[in-house]
Amino acid sequence: MTNSETAYAKINLALHVRRRLPDGYHRIETIFAFLNQGDQLSVEAGEGLGLTIGGPFGEGLSTRDNLVLQAARRLAEMSHVPHGARLHLDKRLPVASGIGGGSADAAATLRLLNRFWRLDHSVAALADLAKPLGADVPACVLSQTCSGTGIGHDLTVIPDDGLRSCSILLINPMVPVSTAEIFAAWDGRDRGGLGEGDILSVSRNGRNDLEAPAIALVPVLTDLLQMLEEQKPILARMSGSGATCFALFWNAADAKEAERHCLQQMSGAWTMIGSFL
Repeated sequence: MTNSETAYAKINLALHVRRRLPDGYHRIETIFAFLNQGDQLSVEAGEGLGLTIGGPFGEGLSTRDNLVLQAARRLAEMSHVPHGARLHLDKRLPVASGIGGGSADAAATLRLLNRFWRLDHSVAALADLAKPLGADVPACVLSQTCSGTGIGHDLTVIPDDGLRSCSILLINPMVPVSTAEIFAAWDGRDRGGLGEGDILSVSRNGRNDLEAPAIALVPVLTDLLQMLEEQKPILARMSGSGATCFALFWNAADAKEAERHCLQQMSGAWTMIGSFL
């Protein structure tokens, strides 16, 4: 039994916002996909539930009011766990960046403690348990390419053979954005749902309806997306509510060249290259 778990970075290959709901959430249609890299969670036995945080993006994060601890407490309460755990989060992904972040950390916590406490919950049961923790958390529990509808909780795993060999470049201008602010700035116009076909066609013919409001708040995203398009990727788009953008390439060499090109023009940006999980 391993005492660590990766909180896999999430991207939205497409994200169509259909309407606002009375509870403040939005009805969406999206395609979730996951990189083979992300934050790292580890655990050891301990009294109660405790959390320490390190890593490049760990500074300033709360070790008391954190989705990791919220997930741990919920799993312990729902499963009647009598013992505790000491968790450590190695924060490698930027905060408030549209690639899962806290949602992926919460999901990894559920998978890790399910194994550490020998609870034997199915992944589907963990995803269901995760729903109150946030719109993206159930998808992050699965960490499989899937479509998400409703507020993102209604998940269907979809074939991704057409993308398996791709390399993915993530790039963030190191400007944190508020998901709530971006959704609030959405113009409310329903531009239609996802189309049909193979995942690559559906993704390329799709869009991210949050790009326009994000660009209005973070204008540098226009330059970032243009830089990515200059490298002639399979697909380039903003992920989630931003500000991380991604580009898909057929091979790692092209992704690396695109990374070099972008960093030459935007020093200080954060990048990561991975493949589909």
